[in-house]
Amino acid sequence: MAKILCVLFNDPVDGHPRRYAREDIPTIDRYPDGQGAPDPSTIDFTPGELLGSVSGELGLRRFLEENGHTLVVTSDKDGPDSEFERELPDADVVISQPFWPAYLSAERLEKAERLQLAVTAGIGSDHVDLDAAREKGVTVAEITYSNSISVAEHAVMQILSLVRNYIPSHRWVTDEAGWNIADSTERAYDLEGMSVGVIAAGRIGLAVLRRLHSFDLDLHYTDPQRLPREVEEELGLTYHPDAESLATSVDAVSIHAPLHAGTEGLFDEELIGRMKRGAYIVNTARARICDRDAVVRALESGQLAGYAGDVWYPQPPESDHPWRSMPHQGMTPHVSGATLSAQARYAAGTREILENWLDREPIRDEYLIVEAGRLSGAYGTGGARA
Repeated sequence: MAKILCVLFNDPVDGHPRRYAREDIPTIDRYPDGQGAPDPSTIDFTPGELLGSVSGELGLRRFLEENGHTLVVTSDKDGPDSEFERELPDADVVISQPFWPAYLSAERLEKAERLQLAVTAGIGSDHVDLDAAREKGVTVAEITYSNSISVAEHAVMQILSLVRNYIPSHRWVTDEAGWNIADSTERAYDLEGMSVGVIAAGRIGLAVLRRLHSFDLDLHYTDPQRLPREVEEELGLTYHPDAESLATSVDAVSIHAPLHAGTEGLFDEELIGRMKRGAYIVNTARARICDRDAVVRALESGQLAGYAGDVWYPQPPESDHPWRSMPHQGMTPHVSGATLSAQARYAAGTREILENWLDREPIRDEYLIVEAGRLSGAYGTGGARA
């Protein structure tokens, strides 16, 4: 019998919901590229429920316990005295989310003597030391595509929010109980006619480009794998050979690249300084792609007109993290891929992976990140195309 250690985010402040805003959610059977949605034998939850918090348990408890396995669910994940640290040594499976990551460092993997499988409930497994997992023979899997469109929608929302100065305008009618039109519009512009660039045109980046196309924009992108000519022509895309060329040519940048040696610190003081004065950056990829303090200084000086995103480092960030208080920002906690719609898909995908693994059947190729001591899927070719 297996021990499954699941790290999820905390319940709402007022407790787990008893009612929801909507009675149901749309059913997604296939993703835009034709990949089938998760397909477990059955599920023990109602799609649209809050599944990613500790009380939601990803809908796994009944399934696992009825089959004789042990499920430990916690939100206490950081530090040597955390419940995660105490439960890790004899865990066979660890499940974590990018939004509330249980960092599986090389040191932690060394302590996890029985660990065989690490599952990311969602997409993005850089909280796992993939080289250490490979050397230890730990399989790493994630629910590919389960929340890609969720993130794309969030990125488009944040671009619009920055350009239209939405958040300060909203605050005038709530926090200030005012009606200050001039204050609300002094930093507000139309998105129409602007140039917007996407860093990495994988599943999320391409979905962003498709959604922005209807705004009559000048669209740009860069990616190691150039899109087909018919897609470039359909969306009116301008291709750039590298991020530097793109960033210095556009009014707004949306980042969707994986974090690796080539992207860490990419948007530093120098590159941000070469962008158009008053440009915008939206980062729903990984925080460390942008230099933390360079972003703050650029917002304070006016080099950047706005910065938004929902990725931080570490996660959760410290209470005095400068991105909480910097001006002209639209930061959110890491929620872009954690909608109730997405939770239904990645919970179902997690169960599908566990069913396969417990029955000693193959896990879907598109879910695999590390298997049999090697990087799998897109990770094996230099980076995940999330």
